[in-house]
Amino acid sequence: MAVTCKLSTLMGEYRFSTQDVHEKTGLSRNTVSNLYYDKATRIDFSTVEKLCALFECDIGDLFVLENGKPIHSRRGES
Repeated sequence: MAVTCKLSTLMGEYRFSTQDVHEKTGLSRNTVSNLYYDKATRIDFSTVEKLCALFECDIGDLFVLENGKPIHSRRGES
């Protein structure tokens, strides 16, 4: 399973550049770029909060669990 970042999709919908996101959130350009290109290996909760606030979205709109079963079906199934 892999977690995929959908920041590039959100930025496209809002027509935001990396610089725009950097200025509006205070996140470093490097952080924004790594998330945009889905190269980040970890992320701080504060970063998630800032991006969700900027794009007025939920964490599930920003990150998607790929190649896996829905989280709710993982428990109790054999």
